[in-house]
Order: sequence, then C-alpha cells, then structure tokens
Amino acid sequence: MFHNHPLLSKLKKKLHSKIPRIEGTIKSTRKGFGFLEINSHTSYFVPPQEMKLVMHGDRVIAQLKIENNREVVYPEKLIEPFLSNFIGKIQIIQENFYVKPDYPYYKELISCTVSCILPKDVKTGDWVLAVLTNHKLRGNFKFCAKLIKFIAKSNDPLVPWLATLEKHQLEISEPNSKVQNIVFNNDFPRTDCTNLNFITIDHHSTKDIDDALFIERDLSGNFVLTVAISDPTSYVDLGSKLDKIALNRAFTHYLPGFNVPMLPRILSENKCSLKINKRRPAIACKIFFNCDGTILHQKTNFFLTWVMSKSQLSYKSVSDWLENKGEWFPESDLVANQLLLLNELCHVRIQWRKKHALLFNERPEYVFKLSNSFEILDICSESKRIANKIVEESMIAANFCAAKFLSDKLGFGIYNIHSGFDFINAKRIVKLLSKYNISFDVNEIMTLNGFCKLKRLLDSVPNEYLRNRIQRFLSFGGIDNVPGPHFALGFPFYATWTSPIRKYGDMINHRLLKVIITGEGEALIPNNKVLMKINNRRRCMKMAERDVENWLYVIFLKSKNHSNKVFSAKIIDICRSGIKVKLLENGANVFLPSTLLHSDKSEILCNREKGIVYIMGKEYYVISSIIKVTLIDIKLDARSIIGKPVI
Repeated sequence: MFHNHPLLSKLKKKLHSKIPRIEGTIKSTRKGFGFLEINSHTSYFVPPQEMKLVMHGDRVIAQLKIENNREVVYPEKLIEPFLSNFIGKIQIIQENFYVKPDYPYYKELISCTVSCILPKDVKTGDWVLAVLTNHKLRGNFKFCAKLIKFIAKSNDPLVPWLATLEKHQLEISEPNSKVQNIVFNNDFPRTDCTNLNFITIDHHSTKDIDDALFIERDLSGNFVLTVAISDPTSYVDLGSKLDKIALNRAFTHYLPGFNVPMLPRILSENKCSLKINKRRPAIACKIFFNCDGTILHQKTNFFLTWVMSKSQLSYKSVSDWLENKGEWFPESDLVANQLLLLNELCHVRIQWRKKHALLFNERPEYVFKLSNSFEILDICSESKRIANKIVEESMIAANFCAAKFLSDKLGFGIYNIHSGFDFINAKRIVKLLSKYNISFDVNEIMTLNGFCKLKRLLDSVPNEYLRNRIQRFLSFGGIDNVPGPHFALGFPFYATWTSPIRKYGDMINHRLLKVIITGEGEALIPNNKVLMKINNRRRCMKMAERDVENWLYVIFLKSKNHSNKVFSAKIIDICRSGIKVKLLENGANVFLPSTLLHSDKSEILCNREKGIVYIMGKEYYVISSIIKVTLIDIKLDARSIIGKPVI
C-alpha cells in the first residue's frame, strides 16, 4: 500500500541524512575486519563484510552506527583510493590476465585488461605497472585494473630499482637527447682560471663531478677559498626542451648502485663534469675567511670562469693521507699544500659553526656493496671522514654566501628553509624541558637564536632520550622563493647552488647569479608551481630511496642464516603495536611486535607519545636505547623484517 509512496520515500531520505558520517582512512587486519582511522587517537570498527568493499589505505566517508553498544562504521563513499597507479605481478590463469598488487595489505588477484605491449614470452610473476579502473565502493561488481606498462621479467636483477621507480612515477633512465642538439652558449666573457691548482674530491666511482676547490692565504693571513661549480646552464637555455625535462625531473635520483640523472649523461658525466685536465665552464665564488673562520662578506666575489681540475681525488685517499693511514700520498707538493690548507680551514669552520651556528649530529652512513650483476655483496656502516667534512664545509660556506648575495641583490631565489618549531610544539617542548629543570620560553625557542641556544644545550647534555623526544617536534624543511631562516643549520638564510648538475633548484640559482654577475637578462622570481614541483619530486625521491633500501635489506638478510645471530639495535620508534629498531651493523629496520615483547598483552603498554614501552607499569623499553635482538621472520613480499628482543 505504501510501496514507493512519496511521503515514505521522503521519510527514508530524512532518516538517512540524519545518520552521522565521518571521513577517515581504512586500516585492514589479518583477521578480516578493519578500522576507519580518523586520527592517531580515534578509530572505528569496520565489519568483515564491509571490508570486502574497500582496500587498506582508501580514504572514505562512512556511516557511523551503534550496534550492540558498539560504534560501527559502514563505508559509503570513496574519496581517494589508495591504489590508483600501482605496481604488481602478472598472473596468467587460463589465458586470462590478472595482477597481484605489490601491496602487503591486499592479497587478492585483480582482473585486468592489457593496454600496453607485453613481451611474447610474458609469464606469471613478471612485473607491470597498472591502474585501478573499477572500485567496489563506486558501485562496481569487482575490482578491475588495466595494465599500462611492462616493467621487468621476474628474474631481472634490477626489479627492486625499476619497480620502485615506476611505483613513485619516477624516470628509470637518462633523458633522451641528441648530442648534436646540445650546444654551448658562449655569450658571456669568463675569467680564465685554468692555471690555478683546482682539485676535486669525491667518491672514487663518481662521474658527475660538479665542484672543484682552490685555496690560498692572502698577505693578511686570511684563508681565500675559491669554489668553482660546473655551469650546465651554459648548455641548457631557460624554457628549452632540455630545461623542461630537467624541471620535470628536478633531481638526479641516487639509489644504491644505480642512478638516474636529471640531465643527459653527455652533460652530467662529460661536458659539465669537472674531470681532471678538462677545460670546463663554471661559476666561481671567491670567499675570504679570517683566522677564526668568519666569512668576510664584503670581499666575497662571484664570477664566471674557465677551470681545469689538476687532480681528481677520492674521499678515502685524502682521508687516509690526512689521518696518516694507508699508502696513498699526493702526486705533488702543490696538491699536498692544497689538502693541508683545506684541512686547516675545515677545522676552523667547524669550530666557527659550533659557536655561531649549528652542526648536524653525525650518523653513520650505510653503504650497499653490489656486484656488476647487482648482487648484494655486503652492507657496511661508514662514518663521515675528514675529506667529506672538507668538501661539506666548503659547500656550506659557498651556499651561505650565495644566499646573502641573492638576498642583497635580488631579494629572491631558491632558498632552503627550516622553521624549527611551530607554536603548539614549542609549548610542548617547554613543558617537557621543565621536567628536566631546563627553563626556556616558548617565544624564545621559536627564534633562530633561541633555537640555537637550545640545540647547543641539548648537545652538551648526555640525554639522548630527551634529544630524540625534542627532535620529533621539529617541522619539516622545504624550499621557498624568498629568504628565510634555516634553523637546523643555525643560519638566517641558506641557498644551494653547488649541485646544478643534479638539482634543478640549483640551476635556477645559477641563472639568477648569472644575471647579477653579467648585468644582462631578466631575473625572474621562481613561481609557486616550480616550488611545488621541486618539493613533490624530493618527497617522491626520498620514498623511492627508502623503498629500494628496504627491498635490498630483505633480499640480503634472507640470503643469510641469521637464526642464531644476536644484533645490537637502536630503538628508533614506538607505536601501539610494537617497537621499530635499526640494526647498528647494517642499518636495517626491524619490527618487534608487542606480542613478542611480553606474553600477557594486558600487562604491556606501548606509549608512542612518550617513546616508552611499559610492562606491568614499569619502563622497559625506551626510545634511543640500544638493545639486543634476533631475527625471526623475513617477509620478502611485504619487505618487512620481524624480530624479538633478547632478554
């Protein structure tokens, strides 16, 4: 009688509209049910049947209902699928194509169509790039995908690199550019400095060498350092096809044993690389330092030049010689004198920055040793040595000079920005410090001077737990087109220009420096679209680097028998479900589930905010502590390593 009655339909719509709706992210579990996570503190139960409509990571709007005195949500509308473009493995079943996403939270096969050229011998297990075309929450009967690119055969040793780069929509090879189209622009006069004893210091295997150093003392005893930086903008015109390619890439992607250049290798590793005895165009900065390391900015000079490296040295050889190790020694007294002066200036500048700015806390670098066939031979921990510090201090000084030069002359450029703490986190820090009888004002630590004062105090206190807690309140760094402080360095401004072969932002600053030096051309402020592009590409590059390393760690550790080996590990994070540690031997991240920390889950509390695991009310594991662990499971598909503490 009332079927399809207008009043009844209106009442149903009214009741439906009154059901509360919330937006969140789907989190799945191994038991079939899931949760809708609103924030780090709030989540709601999703029944197993409803979880079949969504995937882990989907952003959805859901209805919130009360059932059996429990809040339950029903996904209703898809805001953003977690899987859009994704990588996976082909599965061929009775001549039908399916793809298994390379995603540990979704293990079902997805039916797919093919929109790309596949090898004739394509097999189950080969890697592809796919795009999700149908989603169940959008009313589709099933999830469907379309294969859009073949990546690699299942047995290709480059799978970890190629698949990861495709996953993050990053290029897998150098730009395609014909040699005859790369022409040197010789419009500007250059000072000939090819007679000076410039040297380069880099890794032994480095081919894209973009900086060279020459040092001397003036009559007043001041250090005079000339930093020469390769000038790729003399080959790449603004707005050209190659320039647009460089902007789109934004960076050279450096992965273990594998790099994808921003510029064609004919430029990055040949015409613009400051190789020994090769005449190269460069932009140089001549910097004067007094005896305590203070930069005499009134004397700083930027100019266009021709340089020729007289010696191509490696970090290891230089460090060994300066540390009186090994058998290598400089080929001439001129080179030896350069190294001794650079070493002296380096120590002076480190002390100056320690007093007037800030130093980064040193951490070991983990290096993957690969064979020519990309087999992982070893993963080693390497500390920063004196030769690395010499180059680092030289580049930091040159970048600081460029930041001041651009600020004084133009008031804009590409600046590296780091703002320290925001107001909310500053209040939390002041409250935390008070528990250790350390008194600071909120407004004080939000200033550059106050931030530096706090950092120096923390570095002098033997409390790594406190340093770690405060580190977590730091804002993220980024770039801007106007000057701003870089709190982490302790500088009022900072602008990099010393890596133009591998960073597009540095190419922009090169062009601005050229306009100032020559007085020709128009200096254009970088627009927000360019800034966003560079920031986004940096984020993708960091994620790709992390993913490749995690993949290689799993391959490496799975190939070894570590069942009885005990590792020293540092606690780097604590979450609700357990502890994340880093193996000191090789840098691998290992997860220790809370179920393996203590047998009774009702007696254990993992407090992420405090960075402490409590067992029966007592502090048991504290972030930044060193503990002993063993490995119990290495999951290749999930790229995860599971361990447990040695008690």
